[in-house]
Amino acid sequence: MLRVRFHGRGGHGIKTASRILGTAAFLSGLQAQDSPIYGAERRGAALAALTRIDTQPIRERGMVVDPDLILVADETLIADPAAGVLAGHEFASAMFVNSSQASLSLANQYAISCPVLTADLTTVTTELLGRGSALSAALGAAACALAGLGSLDVVLRAVRDELADLHLPTDVIDKNVEAARRVCVSLTAVRLCDHAQQGSASPMHVPAFISGTEGVPVISALGNSRVRHTGSWRVFRPDIDLDACTRCGICFALCPDGAITLDANACPVIDYDNCKGCMICYQECPIHCIREEKEVRAW
Repeated sequence: MLRVRFHGRGGHGIKTASRILGTAAFLSGLQAQDSPIYGAERRGAALAALTRIDTQPIRERGMVVDPDLILVADETLIADPAAGVLAGHEFASAMFVNSSQASLSLANQYAISCPVLTADLTTVTTELLGRGSALSAALGAAACALAGLGSLDVVLRAVRDELADLHLPTDVIDKNVEAARRVCVSLTAVRLCDHAQQGSASPMHVPAFISGTEGVPVISALGNSRVRHTGSWRVFRPDIDLDACTRCGICFALCPDGAITLDANACPVIDYDNCKGCMICYQECPIHCIREEKEVRAW
């Protein structure tokens, strides 16, 4: 069985990327299973998607703990332990990261023991679609290419079928298909390791009964919202050119999360720990002195 795990943020199209891989498997005459795993279900929040592919009916369920392939849409997730990107990576045949960094640099930075591959999918999607967060077609095609799954025609048909189900305009679908084609032809299949030789096995977790208040859904302690910085949800971040800023206060007034305050000189200050990257300030600034930059901060 081929086990693939996708990691990304809400808005990246991780669920659709997983479905593209599964559809390509079906079109190739194989069995497939795909499922998304949400945390906070909103744009920018971390999420994962799982795809299993086999020649036989798939009866395995739950989290993929020993993946053959890991695909990461946002490199900043690697350092976030809550995202679980590195869980079981020692079993993987390869980890693919959407990044402009060199693969060896990322592997050393995060102590990744499996082979690491990188490609800048954000630039491809920005060029074709006008925004770098629409990664579903490119990431799904990358998964198909790395898994050696199906011909190019099959992969592109899977992309077209899945995006058509989302009722996207024809011209948008065509641009996504072109993004998938570019990514697919630029990658080659990896050599998949034999988990049996590695001694890998998915553990069976048996739930235990917990008595008292610990076993029922009651609040018995303070929440952890203060230590869970929502700044880690960002795909893009705002950057204010204070030399050009007129201190009109519009960004301060319209920030829905109160992440922009005014200093003693009435200049806006962004709290990057909690700015979620909604980019309303960028869109509403009347003199356009706020820039939109891709988030590369590792948490």
